[in-house]
Amino acid sequence: MTQQAQQVPGPAAGTLAGMVAGMERHQVAVYVGAIAAGAVAGWAAPGLGPVLEHAINPVLAALLYVTFLQVPAADLVRSLRAGRFLAAALVVNFAVVPLVVAAMFAFLPADLAVRLGVLLVLLTPCVDYVIVFSGLAGGDARRLLAATPLLLLAQMLALPVLLVAFMGEQLTAVVEPGPFLEAFVVLIVIPLALAWLTQAWAARRPAGRAVAHGAGAAMVPLMAATLITVVTSQVPKLDGNLAAVAGVVPFYVLFLAVMAVAGLAVGRLFRLDVPAGRAIVFTGATRNSLVVLPLALALPDALAIAAAVVVAQTLVEVMGMVVYVRLVPRLLPPR
Repeated sequence: MTQQAQQVPGPAAGTLAGMVAGMERHQVAVYVGAIAAGAVAGWAAPGLGPVLEHAINPVLAALLYVTFLQVPAADLVRSLRAGRFLAAALVVNFAVVPLVVAAMFAFLPADLAVRLGVLLVLLTPCVDYVIVFSGLAGGDARRLLAATPLLLLAQMLALPVLLVAFMGEQLTAVVEPGPFLEAFVVLIVIPLALAWLTQAWAARRPAGRAVAHGAGAAMVPLMAATLITVVTSQVPKLDGNLAAVAGVVPFYVLFLAVMAVAGLAVGRLFRLDVPAGRAIVFTGATRNSLVVLPLALALPDALAIAAAVVVAQTLVEVMGMVVYVRLVPRLLPPR
């Protein structure tokens, strides 16, 4: 067989490539469908819930590995030089968002587990599908992607401090630092190190380039698998707790509405260009429900509903992103 013949993909490879390309073109529909499929599966087969909970960390780690793989290590250094964009991202996520949450906090349901779930999810900026939705709206997805590891590190350092500030002794009595450290190592340190090793391999060997390319193509299927796993595992927990979880939905909707305006204001304050400004709106509005879910699952049994409260935010947010993709370009039209 000639070298040229070896490079021509067979029918199976062409079909697979076409499926991946189709999923990438219709990412929003894929994610909404994954959530719907997970909800149906969790309702029809509640016994799957405890089984799939054990799969959450592995699929999340794989998803973040693929996400980090899209960021060349050199881009991380360059992202540190994007001073205004990074400053705007930090301000919107770690100054504006806590103020918005503080304004809502007094009105949240009094249940400790519900409040803790809301704080866990709203105080942490998204690092995965925010890049997709920002790109669909014409935001600077590349710059946002390069800032992702820094946002992850910042939120893991800030979250314990913010939780104590909001909940004080109530928190220290029921939460231990171990799960936070474990999540940081499993979901951040290991995937990031593996991504950098893969990049180094890809720079030197064709096999490494093939692995990196294949992993990049798996981004959308992995996100869909993560959403199905998470939703299926948590839907059974709604039994008897539906009213408590539904009570936080209006707060999640309000958060999305407020952060659209707040993100726009921060982008203007830092005099960012239109793509960067749109990215700031998205990073301020989208939250890190998937990554903080293991923290919620590690809470004592008395606080088990916190995980369902976190997942409820995912459901609201994905629907909200469908609106954002159309709304944000109108709020920040091309100049």
